Amino acid sequence: MNWILLLLMLGNGILPIICWQSHFMPAQLQLHMKTTSNEVELTLSDIQDEIRQATDRYSFRLISNNAHLATVAPENATIPMALITNGKWTGRIQLNAHFLGEARISVQLHDALFNTSTAPENAAQNDSTVLAQIVRPERVIDHVFVGSIILLMSLVYINFGAALNMEVLQGLLTRPVGPCIGFITQTVGMPLLSYALGVFIFPESPAMQLGLFFTGIAPSGGASNTWSAVLSANINLSVLMTTVSNFAAFASMPIWIFTLGQLIFERAGMEVPYGKIATYCASLIIPLFIGIAIQRWLPRLAQILVRLLKPISACLILFIVIFAVITNFYLFELFSWQIAVAGLALPGLGYIIAWLAAKLLHQNSADALTIAIETGIQNTGIAIFFLRTTLPQPQADLTTVVPVSVAIMTPLPLLGIYLYQRCHGIKMGETSAAEHQRIV
Repeated sequence: MNWILLLLMLGNGILPIICWQSHFMPAQLQLHMKTTSNEVELTLSDIQDEIRQATDRYSFRLISNNAHLATVAPENATIPMALITNGKWTGRIQLNAHFLGEARISVQLHDALFNTSTAPENAAQNDSTVLAQIVRPERVIDHVFVGSIILLMSLVYINFGAALNMEVLQGLLTRPVGPCIGFITQTVGMPLLSYALGVFIFPESPAMQLGLFFTGIAPSGGASNTWSAVLSANINLSVLMTTVSNFAAFASMPIWIFTLGQLIFERAGMEVPYGKIATYCASLIIPLFIGIAIQRWLPRLAQILVRLLKPISACLILFIVIFAVITNFYLFELFSWQIAVAGLALPGLGYIIAWLAAKLLHQNSADALTIAIETGIQNTGIAIFFLRTTLPQPQADLTTVVPVSVAIMTPLPLLGIYLYQRCHGIKMGETSAAEHQRIV
């Protein structure tokens, strides 16, 4: 009935055919979170006389599609029709930034008689709206944070090269089943799982999908060896899988980013930073070869570095997570049930899928547990490193919350297994004291 009434009124000339246009200048701008506001120029044109003369009925309203991130100043939120002269109006609109992210500001013609709003005739054009990108102001501590990550990552890979044991790698040829299961579940299963979880949990947030995907394609974390020792799993297999996973990451991470990851970049309206990703992947090879050279020509120094590998790896993960939280308290505001579910689901499902795959292929309990641990524990430090150094703002800040959530949630299932073992006196296998000390 309402549509019939509207058609009758349109035929009688009571409801005019509405045609008008809006143009923002600039159509995109950056604002600093909670510290500044900015102005854009808005031009309304081609406004018909029938509309302009109905000053009590029509008015223009500016609307943000996400008022939590950015809003229009109250004094500019409504433009009365009485201000329109000669079918045109031009003025400055103040935008206020509240939180990280992107918000789109649009203008609509409001009809008070029917309580309806009409978009401009040129709504398909980019300048009919304004995209506000809210970022954090540049701080010295942010540069210190990124620089510290780069330094610690370099030290870890130098130590990793110095600790590289070719005899352990040769074990891949003599007993390939367990390492091959872990290799497939880690380098193929986890990226696919992280992509699927991202689409399912964050269907409307490509940035969060990207954060979860970068976490899923990261290699196995150094904490996996420690947890394998704590849970009485196969430590030798754990060391072998960690070695293979980190070496494979030099090729697997760029491959996944440039293929499946490209779909997420397209949904986010971002370009894949091919140059930066290739550069940072290559830059990690340099400290690795430095470590190998130390092992070859400075064996005594290599022995010292081997002893420092696990403490430095643990410090890297703790430093990145703790520093990221301390310097960016906004992370707590971003935490939602979706973030918590994603942080627990990625490692949790990784544990389960890898354990089931290992048992189906007749691996013993200790090896199956080791494969599950190696698959589920991701190197969140590398994920944060790539997100912070390759993505533009505000995406680099927004996506960091996902690997931080994964780092917090990852130990929970393993802690449950440990408590279960302690309560029931279960011991998977025996590890020599010397080997246990070397790993832990």
